Amino acid sequence: MAKTPKTGLEALLRPEDSILVLIDHQPYQFTNLNSHEPTMIVNNVIGLAKTAKVFNVPTILSTVLEERGGNIIKGLQDVFPDQRPINRTFINAWEDPNVTDIVKKSGRKQLVLAALYTEICLAMPAIQALAEGYDVFIVTDASGGVSVEAHDMAVRRIVQAGAVPITWLAVLGEWQRDWARETAAGVAGVVLEHGGGSAVALAWELQLLGTHAK
Repeated sequence: MAKTPKTGLEALLRPEDSILVLIDHQPYQFTNLNSHEPTMIVNNVIGLAKTAKVFNVPTILSTVLEERGGNIIKGLQDVFPDQRPINRTFINAWEDPNVTDIVKKSGRKQLVLAALYTEICLAMPAIQALAEGYDVFIVTDASGGVSVEAHDMAVRRIVQAGAVPITWLAVLGEWQRDWARETAAGVAGVVLEHGGGSAVALAWELQLLGTHAK
């Protein structure tokens, strides 16, 4: 069974130990997304992907039956323009060796997941990967279900199995950890584009700094 630490420094995400898997953020899935406002999921998953790119965290994009469900959303594909998403027939991405072989070869044990839908395409791989010894983190605000209840029950089930729930801005914060890191400028750029109220505050701060520098 997985032994994800729940407290202490080792419980926090580290970019050098992380790998991100983004599952089924496709048009068909969005048509029955009712747990969140769809534009929020679009914003958050793209922000998460850009954050991973800033920290050089390997990122796997995956779709299911894209010839029927559509290609991965454009904003997400644009973050990794040269990457062809892994198109599956398996509902559970963790049963597809095209996905798991990449994760295993990376040697990274902190598995960060986001998917549509939470109750199916997030729950299945999260629960299976936990049994294989991965430290699984589920990004709840970059995932969504067919109803608020479906999303909530799925998160509870996954957490009960041993995964750690987290939001995309919390992922950013844990990977950054120290504002002296050279990734700070890249992180600021992601926040300005996708951080909502945090983006407004940061823009204001930058404006004030620019004014004082004159």
